[in-house]
Amino acid sequence: MKLPQKPPLYIDLLRKYLSNANRVETILRLPPPDEYPHWDRLRYLTPPASSTLEEWWASIKIRRMGASKSVPLTDKMGISFRFALPDFVQAQLHEIDMGAGRSIGVPEPITNPQTRDRYLIRSLIEEAITSSQLEGAATTREVAKEMIRTGRPPRDTSEQMILNNYVTMQRISELKQQELSPEEVLSLHRLVTDKTLDDASAAGRLRRPNEMRVVGDKYGEVFHEPPPALELPARIRAMCEFANGRTPEFFVHPVVRAIILHFWLAYDHPFVDGNGRTARALFYWAMLHSGYWLFEFISISNILRRAPVEYARSFLFTETDDNDLTYFIVAQTKVMRRAIEELHHYIARKTNEVREVEEHLRALNLFNHRQADLIRHALKHPLQEYSIVSHQKSQNVVYQTARTDLLNLKARGVLGQKKRGRRMIFTVPRDLTDRLRRLEKVARADAS
Repeated sequence: MKLPQKPPLYIDLLRKYLSNANRVETILRLPPPDEYPHWDRLRYLTPPASSTLEEWWASIKIRRMGASKSVPLTDKMGISFRFALPDFVQAQLHEIDMGAGRSIGVPEPITNPQTRDRYLIRSLIEEAITSSQLEGAATTREVAKEMIRTGRPPRDTSEQMILNNYVTMQRISELKQQELSPEEVLSLHRLVTDKTLDDASAAGRLRRPNEMRVVGDKYGEVFHEPPPALELPARIRAMCEFANGRTPEFFVHPVVRAIILHFWLAYDHPFVDGNGRTARALFYWAMLHSGYWLFEFISISNILRRAPVEYARSFLFTETDDNDLTYFIVAQTKVMRRAIEELHHYIARKTNEVREVEEHLRALNLFNHRQADLIRHALKHPLQEYSIVSHQKSQNVVYQTARTDLLNLKARGVLGQKKRGRRMIFTVPRDLTDRLRRLEKVARADAS
């Protein structure tokens, strides 16, 4: 990845064009381009007729600067970062509000207490894995999932990173009702980096003056040089004031506030390592703290991992164009909207799979109607436990019939079984859908 070309200085554009009132009027009438391009991309486009590329950029900048507002985050020179909300960004914010902040249209499996934990654990694992992969963790998804689900200790640094992210995401869920403090930021960093740093003492503390971290590539090109370490305590306090809604004085949409918080920590780069993972953790805290509860089930890192260059470039666009945070906001709202859509698609696919299994079972007559009723119930209530007496009462049959039904389901691998005192308890296997599919294949093979 290359550094984007810096645009012409805004002050130079003003000096050049403001002296000619007629030309200024013409420039201001130039149509804006689609979305929100940086100069590095605009320079490859064809400007409107009777104008130069620089004039087109001047008209864009005048509009943007007039519509933007500053936030308490400043760069190393003390200049504030700013943002604007173009119409298409406001439309995306509205979609995020509707898709993640309300109960309208939320899939039933997430609102069902019996099934919501299954999707929550999936999301926590997905975010833990992909957030670590963004930072260089190298392990297969299957191995990572097996480690988390079985509780075995990590075997290497990559697995430790993933486990740390998983624990951190659980902690974020616990903190969502609380305000953010500098101490909690350090605590989250400690969770993220536990047992993964060359210097173990760097976990949970700010970097020191002799630990300046320059963000660059393997060829030595510098992309970002964060503020001096001595400024970090004050900057972290200001960041927490912003996160808790005490600054600035004007209203900031909660989603925009969460996105800027993400950028803020990444820009300050206050830690020796683990800044990206901590920044994304703070983003999740901000979303949940503001009532966007569906983000417990959403993985943004899964989307970012597929386009890491775009993720990095949105930082660079902001830094190279008058501290314009809008570039990062545009990129992140797109990521969030896609993540919400993918969650809905995933749940719809899983719901359809269950429905198809039910339909196939009915068509193949693998079970009697009582057993089929129980299976349909079990597919929607994976934590449910069944007893002979409960099945007897539900189906209004004699004890022996209920016992035969359940033991048959157990023998065919549809239900698990355990003892509770003298009673037999029948449980729902985690992979019930897969087991039913295997039974269906066997039945079809026998029929042919």
